[in-house]
Formats: sequence, C-alpha cells, structure tokens
Amino acid sequence: MVKTNSDTMLTHLDSEGKARMVDVTEKPVTSRRATAESCIRLSKETMRLLVQGGLPKGNALEVARLAGIMAAKRTGDLIPLCHPLLLTHVDVLAEPGGTGVRFLATVRCSGSTGVEMEALTAASVAALTLYDMVKAVEKGATIEKVRLLTKSGGKSGPYRRRD
Repeated sequence: MVKTNSDTMLTHLDSEGKARMVDVTEKPVTSRRATAESCIRLSKETMRLLVQGGLPKGNALEVARLAGIMAAKRTGDLIPLCHPLLLTHVDVLAEPGGTGVRFLATVRCSGSTGVEMEALTAASVAALTLYDMVKAVEKGATIEKVRLLTKSGGKSGPYRRRD
C-alpha cells in the first residue's frame, strides 16, 4: 500500500505503486447498500417527446432503467480492480422533471466489499443509455451529477452526501 500526503492508505496500490486488487478474503461479510444518482439535462422539446412516448427509439426511460440494472451486475467486468459481486438487489428509478431526468440507483448485497461502484455504474449507464435513446432528436443533452449519495455496511461505516 502507498501512503498519500495526508497519510491515507491507497489500498489499490502495492508498495511499489503498482495497481492491485485488494484482498478481501478475511473481511467479514456484512449487509452492504449504496445509492448513487446521475442526471441528464434535456431540452423542453426532448422532454415533451420523452414524456409523451414520442421518441423514435421507443420507451427510452424503461430501456435506460434496464441498462442501469444490467450494468450494475457487470461492474467487475468494466472497472479493472472491482471485485465481481453477487448482488442481491438492484433498482434504478427514472425521475423525469423540469429540464431533464434524474436516475437513482440503489444496490445491495451481503459481502466483504462495498457496492458503491455498482451503484455509480448503474446510474452512469442509465444516463448514457438515455443519451443514446434521445441523440436522434438532441445531440446536446448533458450528463451531470454522477455521484454517490449514501452507503452503508462495512468497516468504514455509513456515508451520506450532505449537499
């Protein structure tokens, strides 16, 4: 492990600074939960088409939701040092409103490592998929606010975003 200037241990680096997967063999299995969000900003016209079901590719919100669920299950394949996890629950909500859509992804498992990356991946891929679904009518859609909101379980304890 390598220490940073603030004496924080970077667990994904060995003593020589090489990337490594953290060994979680001896960590206790606990109930883990994480929630993340992403937002995609859309024009009024695109929002109208989305809500009315008038997009050329069909039910964009449902496709985006399902893509987020599928992505959470594949996080270990996408992020090099993430452990493959046996997820027990993934939920992605699509909340259209005003100037865009907010995706809220919640992931749960019983395991020896957290599910923050799975929640962030689910929220990110849901927004990317919605972009793909609307790009025929709006290439200028903007994905923003991909961030962890809460997490629980494990040695570091609970976390709740405060803004």
